[in-house]
Amino acid sequence: MSEVPFMPKATAVWLVENTTLSFRQIANFCNLHELEVKGIADGDVAKGIKAYNPILAGQLTREEIDLCSKDHGRPLKLIKKNQEEVVVSKERKKARYTPLSKRKDRPDSVLWLVKNFSQLSDGQIAKLVGSTKGTVGLIRNRTYWNFSNLTARDPVILGLCSQLQFQKAVEKADRRVKREKKLKEKEKKLKEKEEAIEKTNDIN
Repeated sequence: MSEVPFMPKATAVWLVENTTLSFRQIANFCNLHELEVKGIADGDVAKGIKAYNPILAGQLTREEIDLCSKDHGRPLKLIKKNQEEVVVSKERKKARYTPLSKRKDRPDSVLWLVKNFSQLSDGQIAKLVGSTKGTVGLIRNRTYWNFSNLTARDPVILGLCSQLQFQKAVEKADRRVKREKKLKEKEKKLKEKEEAIEKTNDIN
């Protein structure tokens, strides 16, 4: 399996909007179909997906994008350094000391996660950025004491959590949402079936 960037579709959205790379280059880099990338450019695909900057995430360099923009036959190369660092940090299970400067970044990161990944639970967000469920709840409800001064910022870029931790949390939340959706559909069908039986009984 070829290496793909974190959040490939969101990365493709950013590359379409901010570069002159070919659809094929973007498709190959993000492990998507070329027609899917064309759909992103036309606005038919990935509606509502927030663009994810691969340069800030440390997965691409501006120089690499410039080189590939001038030569559409050249494939984009993913920077693998972040993934290697993530594996090392994964081994450490002890709580990390977060410098005071980083602690000020926590509410900003909570706001970013609430805005862009609303499927994450308050507990997941609190765990990712080292905050509390109470604070997350206040920010989600826009009742946090300093809400008007918050600036939504990516916790991975700020170094509050690793890319792998973030990805796993999002995947877990997506699975939960799918399960809940299936359960609701099942309950709806069951209710419709019961109503149909009741109507039949009334007619008889």
